[in-house]
Amino acid sequence: MSQSITGTNFNFPGQIDVYKGKVREVYTLENDVLLMIATDRLSAFDVVMPKGIPFKGQILNQIATKMMAATADIVPNWLQATPDPNVAIGEACEPFKIEMVIRGYMSGHAAREYKAGKRMLCGVPMPDGMKENDRFPAPIITPATKAEKGDHDEDISKEAILERGIVSAEDYAILEKHTRALFQRGTEIAAQRGLILVDTKYEFGKTKAGKIVLIDEIHTPDSSRYFYAEGYQERQDRGEAQKQLSKEFVRQWLIANGFQGLEGQTVPEMSDAYIESVSERYIELYENITGETFEKASITNIEERIEKNVLAYLDKK
Repeated sequence: MSQSITGTNFNFPGQIDVYKGKVREVYTLENDVLLMIATDRLSAFDVVMPKGIPFKGQILNQIATKMMAATADIVPNWLQATPDPNVAIGEACEPFKIEMVIRGYMSGHAAREYKAGKRMLCGVPMPDGMKENDRFPAPIITPATKAEKGDHDEDISKEAILERGIVSAEDYAILEKHTRALFQRGTEIAAQRGLILVDTKYEFGKTKAGKIVLIDEIHTPDSSRYFYAEGYQERQDRGEAQKQLSKEFVRQWLIANGFQGLEGQTVPEMSDAYIESVSERYIELYENITGETFEKASITNIEERIEKNVLAYLDKK
């Protein structure tokens, strides 16, 4: 079985703090430097699976950094360097406590709410007469609160965000503008690959100088839903499920094996063969989303490789 990285315990020069999320581990260094390591952990239903997926961290990191480079001309971002396939380094900033979710199609959470009879999502109306995976007349922004550790993200309206003072009206206008611009660019990039960017989320932060920048990941299969464009309309007309490019296939496997993250449920055993198949699927996602052949980084000793590459970068700064 291939080696994977499921956790780190580095002590870099000038290290001040470390935060470990579901997938990424974030090291704060002196001089407002943030170092983000994408591990091979797999999260579904807000639960981290017991085993890592080889190359998943590299895939997520490289898609995100490529997409940041492809959108830097329209929205500024935090990224400064990628000294290792699993590592991104950039400017530390204060994250906004909301996620900007934008939906071009009625899928996933929006479709579930619609089926339940709701015609408003986060204060935004959804037209009558739609069916799952139909395209909205125009993309809708449906923000979510950024969950504290262990909690679930929750839907929230723009009005509630402003009323509670979570984000100022001035800053929210910028977040909204950036979100629409990024989704438009992401839609164009996806179309070039024969894909449809269905929905996605963006996270933003503010630098010490007061500049709002894009942070975290962008347009990855963990943060976004893609459909194959070819045959989309025919499948809709026939009432068939759409061919997806996202980690939805993992969720479906878990559901089929009796797990949805509910109390009392146990994560099903993932065989080495299944883990290998998930790794291969993520590589397929990478190649479809980027249009490039995936080049596997050395996994003989990932921690040693990361430390060597990061220290070499920091020495040059």
